[in-house]
Formats: sequence, C-alpha cells, structure tokens
Amino acid sequence: MQMNHAKESLEAPPIRSRNPSPSRYNFAMPRKLALALLLICWMIVSACTFNGDRPARAFSEATGGEGLEHVFWKEVKAANWVQVDRSLASNYEGVTPAGTLDHAATMEHYRAWQLQDYALGDLQTELNGTTIVVTYTITLHGTANGPAGSQALPTAPQHMMTVWQQQKSGWVAIAHSVSQQQ
Repeated sequence: MQMNHAKESLEAPPIRSRNPSPSRYNFAMPRKLALALLLICWMIVSACTFNGDRPARAFSEATGGEGLEHVFWKEVKAANWVQVDRSLASNYEGVTPAGTLDHAATMEHYRAWQLQDYALGDLQTELNGTTIVVTYTITLHGTANGPAGSQALPTAPQHMMTVWQQQKSGWVAIAHSVSQQQ
C-alpha cells in the first residue's frame, strides 16, 4: 500500500482556474459587427450621392415623361430631324395658337427653327397604362425662318402638353398642344 501512496504523492495536483466556467464569449465582436454595419451603410449612402441620376441622352434611355421631353427638345435644338421625325407618331396631331398641325406640318414647322436654347419648367407627368401625359412650360430662345424672313421665337413661357404612347418601336408623341401664357 505504500507504493500506491507514493505514486499518488508524485502526481502533480490538478490546476484549478479562478473562473469556474470559462466563457467563449468574445467581448470585441459586437463592436466589430457595429463597425462593419456602419461601414456598409456609409458605402450605400455615398454610392447614391456620388452616382446621382443621369439624364437620358436618347429616346431609348428615357424612362418617363420628363426624360422624353428633355430628349425631344435636345434633338430639336441639335436639328437632329431623323430622331425628331421618329419620335412623332404617323397619326400625330398638334394644336398651336396658329392652328392644327399633322405629322408632316409639324416637321416642317420645327425644321424652320434655329433653336439656341430652351428651358423646361413645372413638369408634371401622369402615367396611364402605355400612355404618359406630360404638361410643362417652356421658354425658347432662337429664330424661325418663315415667309416674312427670320423672326425670333416667342420668348414668353408657353404651356405645353404632350401625350406619349409606348409602341413596339418605343415611345412616340401622339398629340401635343401649345398655348401662350397669359
């Protein structure tokens, strides 16, 4: 029996920790998660700020009535008559203070213009299925060649309404009206 007792005395006593149940909880983890979440939110917000809306440069890029009007008047200003002609439906009808204009008469009317600048304002759009009604005011700066020679375009703001319809070929204007502001 002494031998067993000797073996017991040679063995080192077990090491006991001060913490009876060691925890695997990492106290730094919530701070790291909060920091990661804050960084992700900042990246999303800054991406929205740095990459703002880009205006449509062509009819195919326009996603609404405002974009369609801006592209239309940009094409008139640039005298890009092929694009202006494509943007008007074959059965297009326009109403101006001088009378009504069909597709051909409208193209002849615009081709006489040398539009130097324009400004659109008070834009309102109303979507109804495949049709968008756009109302706005426009201020024009330029000249128009007519039978009496070159005359200045009216510089007073004019009220406009355009009806755009989505067709297989894209958005086309089917109706337009112009009235002088009083």
